[in-house]
Amino acid sequence: MRTNIQRTSGSMRVRLKLKPGQRGTKHLLKQYGDRLFCVRYRYDEETKRRYTTVELIVEEEQWEPPRFKPDDIVLVKIAYDELDLRQKIKDAGGRWSRSAKAWKLPYKTALKFGLKTRILDE
Repeated sequence: MRTNIQRTSGSMRVRLKLKPGQRGTKHLLKQYGDRLFCVRYRYDEETKRRYTTVELIVEEEQWEPPRFKPDDIVLVKIAYDELDLRQKIKDAGGRWSRSAKAWKLPYKTALKFGLKTRILDE
């Protein structure tokens, strides 16, 4: 295994990305086992070299995808007497929804103002 790799200022191109078990990955699969996620063959035209790189899984944990995307419009409950907060929401482009009796604003804005717990389920 080579350890003294000369990297150039130019970029290396990826020509091939393989999943574990495909031809060209079997020896690496033996070495890394279930941790192997993918193998890439990178080519450096400046130095005329090919590099084999691997992507390994180093940690696994439970994860829940976010309910909303940053630009999704959400409904947020703001108390009538929270005048400063209402004004901030108005200034940020929030709009009052008469039918929902809540403020409509982008999810990222709700997070910015710390209102995640006030988002209503639609």
